Amino acid sequence: MNKLLAVLFLVFSTGVVIAATEAIKGDELATTRQYALSGEPQPPAMNKTINNDRIPKRNYPMQPPVIPHKIDNYQVDLNVNKCMSCHARSRVEDTQARMISVTHYMDRDGNFLAELSPRRYFCQQCHVVQTDAKPLVGTSFTDLDTLLEQEK
Repeated sequence: MNKLLAVLFLVFSTGVVIAATEAIKGDELATTRQYALSGEPQPPAMNKTINNDRIPKRNYPMQPPVIPHKIDNYQVDLNVNKCMSCHARSRVEDTQARMISVTHYMDRDGNFLAELSPRRYFCQQCHVVQTDAKPLVGTSFTDLDTLLEQEK
C-alpha cells in the first residue's frame, strides 16, 4: 500500500512539474518591476543633489537639518570626518559654515565634552543630502507651524 502511494505521489508530482514548466516560459515571466528575467533592465538615472547652500525650513521640532550641499567623496570613517573641517567649532569663523549643535558635544548623560561625541561622529546617521527626486507616493503632511497657524 505504501509503495502504491509513493508511486502515485511521484507520478502526480512529475505531472505538476511538467505542466508548470510548459505553462511558464522564462522569457514571458516578468518580475514585479515588469522586466523579463532573461533581460537586463536599464537602471533609472541617479537624482541630482540640490547644491544651493540654502537651508530649507524644518518640518517638525528637533528635525535634524538637511545637508544643503554635495558630499560626494567626503571621507567619514574612524580616522577622518570631512564634515568637521568646516562645521567644527574651531573652523566656522574661517569657513562661514554653520557650527554643529552643542548637543553633538555632549555625552548621553548631558555632560559637555571637549571633542565631538563618538555617538554623533557619523553625520549621515541623521543628516541627509536633498535630491530632486520625485515623491514615490503622495502626502498630506503639514508642518507644525502651518498647523499652529490654522488653530488661530
